[in-house]
Amino acid sequence: MPQSVTDMALEARQAALLLACAGETARNNALLAIAQGIDDHLDSILEANRQDVQQATEEGLSAPLLSRLKLTREKCARMSQGLVALRWLPDPLGKVDYAKELSPGLNLFRVSCPIGVIGVIFESRPDALVQIASLCLKTGNAVLLKGGREAARTNEALMEVILQATNACGLPQGCCGLLHSRQDVAEMLRLHDLIDLIIPRGSNAFVRYIMQNSEIPVLGHAEGLCHLYVDDPCDLDMAVRLTVDSKTQNLSVCNATETLLVHQGVAGAFLPRAAQALREKGVQLRADEAARAVIDCEPATEEDWRTEYLDAILSVRVVDDLQAAIDHINRYGSHHTDSIVTSSDAHARAFFERVDSADVFHNCSTRFSDGFLFGFGAEVGIATGKLHARGPMGMEGLCTYKYRLYGSGQTLSDLNAGSFSLTHQDLEPKLPN
Repeated sequence: MPQSVTDMALEARQAALLLACAGETARNNALLAIAQGIDDHLDSILEANRQDVQQATEEGLSAPLLSRLKLTREKCARMSQGLVALRWLPDPLGKVDYAKELSPGLNLFRVSCPIGVIGVIFESRPDALVQIASLCLKTGNAVLLKGGREAARTNEALMEVILQATNACGLPQGCCGLLHSRQDVAEMLRLHDLIDLIIPRGSNAFVRYIMQNSEIPVLGHAEGLCHLYVDDPCDLDMAVRLTVDSKTQNLSVCNATETLLVHQGVAGAFLPRAAQALREKGVQLRADEAARAVIDCEPATEEDWRTEYLDAILSVRVVDDLQAAIDHINRYGSHHTDSIVTSSDAHARAFFERVDSADVFHNCSTRFSDGFLFGFGAEVGIATGKLHARGPMGMEGLCTYKYRLYGSGQTLSDLNAGSFSLTHQDLEPKLPN
């Protein structure tokens, strides 16, 4: 009989206590074992995914979501490479980032440690399951995962590989668990005494629903309504290349550009070239009146400025100046990733300072907003809020800290009586042996 979610959470709670004490070697060995397991079971993983894709196609899943769902040998190879890269990153646990002598013989240290038990609800991307589980193992957290229904068979196959690897490496049973239904999610959201953090990946409405239906702290990874702003002055050849890459390199990801903003000073020279390059990639354009005076396309509506298409559609707007572009981004964007193409260092600085987003870029594609590309090994997702973690969320976002105070018999009564005084001297950030 399958475990209930409550039983899984109880087991995860015990596993988390043990995993926090597991050595770096055991956790790293598990990552390598998962990578090897993916390689060894590649055919069965791909067959499970083929069945998921076939069923999703028959049920009419949209093309962008089908693209997210489908695994290839290349995607699986990247999963394995990510696991190996994560293994070689420094251990995030036990780091000291604050060390202070309060008084001679009374020393305080702030030390990184795991959060505990994390519940993650994510979309129909099977590779996300491996990324999230591996980051949790690296950081000593137990995790309960709920993927999209469309990827059920693939997720089962990947979780089997993960469980075999963690068991073989001596990690505690229950450190990773897979949920299967919406009812499982509803039960998990009630377990505030067993689960420390919920991370939902999806639309703003979905994240709000999770927040409103649980007492567990929620760290939302919401939609990506990203912008590319083409400024005056700029390198027009560069602007065209970055526009095409930001939009078309992968249509179905959260860091693809959905709205192109263009300074009125370069609109006449830039837009016809960009429109031709985008149409060659099959992109449909929707534009405001000023842009449509330069290129022939469908009119944009107010709703277009608020839409994450995840498809071959791009909204285009001509703006008066840099500040108008910034105002548009801050009003309509999702605080995910926004980029400026400009030859002006002053404009780039203003864009960096005034755009209220987790990732703000200059002269590069929005597609670089990615934990692996940032050197994090992998990512749980991209957080668009401002508390605890922001932007691509790697290992540090899955860690918290505790204060360790090493004394030698001091009491507050003695301090108040003047037997000793506070010194607050900086110490070397290294724990005593």
